[in-house]
Amino acid sequence: MPIELGASGIAKLRVTEADTAIAHRSGDVAVLSTPRVVALVEEASVKALAGRLPEGYTTVGSAVQLTHLAPVAVGADVTAEAVLDTIEGRRMVFKVTVTDSQGLVAAGYLTRVAVERDRFLDRVGT
Repeated sequence: MPIELGASGIAKLRVTEADTAIAHRSGDVAVLSTPRVVALVEEASVKALAGRLPEGYTTVGSAVQLTHLAPVAVGADVTAEAVLDTIEGRRMVFKVTVTDSQGLVAAGYLTRVAVERDRFLDRVGT
């Protein structure tokens, strides 16, 4: 892969009711849900790779190791950052963090795998 370690991407979000644990059915409190945190770090990792993959390639999520450390209220702004930490063949491991105005919200690692888009879609019958 012609991608350098340290490639990074950022995704920002103002938390709404649609982003809460209640909305995602992952809890019964109106705070930023863990599933939404995962989606946000995935978005940041995709942005880190934008324009860097060979023609016809994309990446798919493979593994997430994330610790959700602090609650975030509706109306607050959060920022996710993904930094490419390791490349092992087609596997790319990102160090990810999510922060708000109070500090660290979540941290961990996200793995994405490079695939040929058409071959991948052929495997799932689309």
